[in-house]
Amino acid sequence: MSIEINGVIKRFGSFVALNSIDLRIPTGELVALLGPSGGGKTTLLRIIAGMETADAGHVSFAGEVATHLHARERNVGFVFQHYALFRHMSVFENVAFGLRVKPRDERPSPAEIHRRVMDLLSLVQLDWLAGRYPSQLSGGQRQRIALARALAVKPKVLLLDEPFGALDAKVRKELRRWLRHLHDEMHISSVFVTHDQEEALEVADRVVVMNRGHIEQIGTPDEVYSNPVSPFVYQFLGDVNVFHSRLHGAWADVSREAVKADDPPPDDRGQALAFVRPHDINIESAPITGGIEATVQDIHAIGPLVRVELAHESELVEVELTHERAKALHLEKGQRVWLKPRHVKVFNVPAEALEEGGSGI
Repeated sequence: MSIEINGVIKRFGSFVALNSIDLRIPTGELVALLGPSGGGKTTLLRIIAGMETADAGHVSFAGEVATHLHARERNVGFVFQHYALFRHMSVFENVAFGLRVKPRDERPSPAEIHRRVMDLLSLVQLDWLAGRYPSQLSGGQRQRIALARALAVKPKVLLLDEPFGALDAKVRKELRRWLRHLHDEMHISSVFVTHDQEEALEVADRVVVMNRGHIEQIGTPDEVYSNPVSPFVYQFLGDVNVFHSRLHGAWADVSREAVKADDPPPDDRGQALAFVRPHDINIESAPITGGIEATVQDIHAIGPLVRVELAHESELVEVELTHERAKALHLEKGQRVWLKPRHVKVFNVPAEALEEGGSGI
């Protein structure tokens, strides 16, 4: 079932949580609402669910306005961050709860409830835990039971609020892959809230990047990561080095060196900010044309990569290399090297508009 949000505004006193949000989610799509805390993600999710009321605008399901419908009338499944399982009920009864409280004329027979619950527990690979209680489960198992409970009533829309936020990194990674696989099997329209960039990029069909109550960008994971439309999106989706520069056509003057911009902005003159990912910078041990001189400050081996921290004119630059490249360079603290950005994105924005979070030159 498709979801449409048109002109939704939500205020809490003088605070504007959502500022005229427009968004369309096609049937069967898995969409991530991604952004920092306070960006409006959960408020939008709760308005879709009917748990919050918008001050203006409306939400439609399959073309029919649902703004006036109570949450229980929207046929929406909701999965909370902290599971919200009933401690006194077994796993089986937790999943069956939504079916047992249906009006008598809509309630399945006991045999049908048993079949549906066991099918769902098998789907989430926990049918062998049907008789246990939530306190006897791991965090990852509880979250899968919470998802099975949401699916038991056959919702047309599935909403998940930071579903893996309370879990450790390894379990989170396993569960988001499992969620993607489950979604591919069921093709239910799904929206999940997260502030974890890697989670959104790995799981979602489309990512909606939100900030301060409005949508910064909508696109596939590759689109928002590779072609960010604003400094905020560029910085929020991964580590980045920020170079204060002047723009001359397709070239940015970075530390007195001319660096070609991948996609120069329409206003191609004047003050600009050049953004470069740590993995998009080459390090050379000898001077090169257009190279930026820097000094190695620290070297960290992090899994398959080596992160090199360098100083240039009192500013910090981060570069990521493979182990093989780092060994070939024979890098040492205090060594003088030259940096050459490979991919540069330039924005015509004043420095004071820049969000915190990136390194700067």
